[in-house]
Amino acid sequence: MQTMINKKQSLTLLSAVALSVSLSACSVFDYLIYKPDVPQGNYMEPIQVEKLRINMTKEQAEFILGRPVLRDSFADNVWYYVYHFKSGRDASIIHKELILRFEGDLLISASGDYDISPDFDTPLELSELPSTNKAELVPQVPAGRGEAKPLVEEDKPLSLKDET
Repeated sequence: MQTMINKKQSLTLLSAVALSVSLSACSVFDYLIYKPDVPQGNYMEPIQVEKLRINMTKEQAEFILGRPVLRDSFADNVWYYVYHFKSGRDASIIHKELILRFEGDLLISASGDYDISPDFDTPLELSELPSTNKAELVPQVPAGRGEAKPLVEEDKPLSLKDET
């Protein structure tokens, strides 16, 4: 009778160990299973946000950043650009927002998680293009290359006199 109880106890113990090992193995296999990254919303490069200037029209702002994820239902003067990224590998989350406010049709402010350009308060018509070195803008003409001969020889078409 004693051996029967030992067999039952050992079988129960073995079953409990097998169950706990199989449940803990799920977390090990979870690392091996592919889970895709999930990006949602408006992905924006910092250079896009740096192009924003005060007094831009809604059309110009939309051209630079694309359509906003959300526009205020009661007033079309507030636009929300939201980006949410969840990594499939480690489940880390990146969440960024940019809020544009308009007065009428003109941009009056931009705020959120993105760095706004220091030139934001300079209207677009008063801002300048980045300057370049004037020496680099010298056109290259064949006489300036050193040799006056062409780089590629062209085939000359046959004239009617050559055929006869």
